[in-house]
Amino acid sequence: MKLLTPTTDEQTIKIIPRVYASSVTLRLRDDSSNTSVDILVTGSKVGNYLELSTVFDLKEGRFYDLKVYNGAVSAEDIIYRDKIFCTSQSTNQSNNEHYSVNKDVYVSKSGNNDFIIL
Repeated sequence: MKLLTPTTDEQTIKIIPRVYASSVTLRLRDDSSNTSVDILVTGSKVGNYLELSTVFDLKEGRFYDLKVYNGAVSAEDIIYRDKIFCTSQSTNQSNNEHYSVNKDVYVSKSGNNDFIIL
């Protein structure tokens, strides 16, 4: 799963496709609204990865299906599939920064939990 942010800046994703192509089409399908958008991207091979840089129009807290096609869109030309989650939260599991649905919404209060039984 790829994590992207809801920004209007260019973002880069790294993939390991079945075929390394210089011109690919990204198809993003929003899981919530079931709408798709196609983006033509020029990829560059860096090591074993294909880096794809473009501006994604994503909404906060939504999942997207990603299909990468070799050139034009056709069923037999799919070279990569993945899921994208859009969030503005910092997520780095090695630093124990995990995604939380309740971030900045739920506040835990600590206090005295003693009670008296009569």
